[in-house]
Amino acid sequence: MAKTKTKPTDVDVQNYISSVPNETRQKDGFYILDLLKKITSQKPVMWGPSIIGFGAYHYKYESGHEGDAPLIAFSPRKPHLVLYVLSNFDKQEELLQKLGKYKTGKICLYINKLTDVDLKVLEEIVTRAWSNVKKKNISK
Repeated sequence: MAKTKTKPTDVDVQNYISSVPNETRQKDGFYILDLLKKITSQKPVMWGPSIIGFGAYHYKYESGHEGDAPLIAFSPRKPHLVLYVLSNFDKQEELLQKLGKYKTGKICLYINKLTDVDLKVLEEIVTRAWSNVKKKNISK
């Protein structure tokens, strides 16, 4: 059975974001860090080498694979800022239509730079996402 690679680490979140080579991504990373700290009231934790997570939950699949993951997270990656926030929360699609320039994956919201999006809409997305994952009662 595959081992979970993305686990909490002791890496300092501030130092990690400061080490991001792209100045815009670094600035955007600190903005998202502050936003998520404000919304979640949780301490950020590095998960693996590049994901900054808030809160945690335990999962177990029918296959027997199980592990822990952050409730909400982001990563200031080289090609774009990634927010792990799409959880099919109420009005998710409506808010995404108002957000600006972005792409999505299953749970990921990909943003090139924060100047491409409406920050008030982004804050509403993150707030609703956080409320939704907490409501699912999967928090430790």
